[in-house]
Amino acid sequence: MSDAAGIVFLVGRVLFVMFFLISGLGFHVAKSGQAEGYARQMGFPLPAIAGWPTGIWMTVGALSVALGIWPDIGALMLCAFVIVAALYFHRFWTLEDESQKQTQQQLFFRNMIVLGGGL
Repeated sequence: MSDAAGIVFLVGRVLFVMFFLISGLGFHVAKSGQAEGYARQMGFPLPAIAGWPTGIWMTVGALSVALGIWPDIGALMLCAFVIVAALYFHRFWTLEDESQKQTQQQLFFRNMIVLGGGL
């Protein structure tokens, strides 16, 4: 791989994980109680893990991908997160309100895009 291609690849990996770093540390860790409350409200079966444990999971997966340290494992960690998030937190098919339905549908498919990128 040329140096230029390596730089482009590195930039792509860093951009790919930015959401997970910001969300993992900025919400799931820093606002752990809110994350757990939201998970409880959404009917997530294990709301206690929605706070800092999930934030640490996301951060480790993101750093793994960005730094190239077992990036395949890190990508699978992020994929596991977005599958659960899509199925439990973005169930647009259960909503009646069209505005909420549209928002949740966009978030669901954002997670599917991330899943495709991670795989």
